[in-house]
Amino acid sequence: MSQQELENYAVSQAEETTQSVNNCLRIAEDIRQDATKTLETLHQQGEQIHRTHVMAANMDKDLSKGEKLLNNLGGMFSMPWKPKKTKEITGPVITPDDNHGKAKASKEQREKLGLGSGGEAKASRTSSAQPTTALQKVEVEKQKQDEGLDELSSILGDLKGMAVDMGTELDKQNKALDHLSEDVDELNARVKGANQRARKLLK
Repeated sequence: MSQQELENYAVSQAEETTQSVNNCLRIAEDIRQDATKTLETLHQQGEQIHRTHVMAANMDKDLSKGEKLLNNLGGMFSMPWKPKKTKEITGPVITPDDNHGKAKASKEQREKLGLGSGGEAKASRTSSAQPTTALQKVEVEKQKQDEGLDELSSILGDLKGMAVDMGTELDKQNKALDHLSEDVDELNARVKGANQRARKLLK
């Protein structure tokens, strides 16, 4: 191969490498967007669990009034009745998210790993002058690759932080669902007892 052919080959390989880096960058950005949507959905799901538990706590208050009324309806011709309560229904355990604290911790973690912080605009280091020689063209491609790899590291840092947040949110929701399930079971048992009391009074 002549020197010109070697130079053209080197430029071509550098351009292909830049294209590969850009393709990885596009894939990573798509993944980050999907992860962002997933995280938003998880937060909405957590809010729904919270609202449902608040409704259960309100039902407990209404049920307590009904149980008191059922007890008073018996009068002197009926045995005193007391609803069976195995636990107090306290409603959802409020654990507010510390978004600022989590964001700060995530940033520090990325810095320890040598990753850039996501969302920061990075100034292009590529010279605005048009390259003329093969060596200059290869150097321009290397600068593009470095910038692409820096951005890729930033996205990977964001994805790591999102993965941690997803795990934390899922753990919190699992505990919230367990607590909600216990309260719902308690309500169901008390409603069943109240229905039995009402049927006895109607006989």
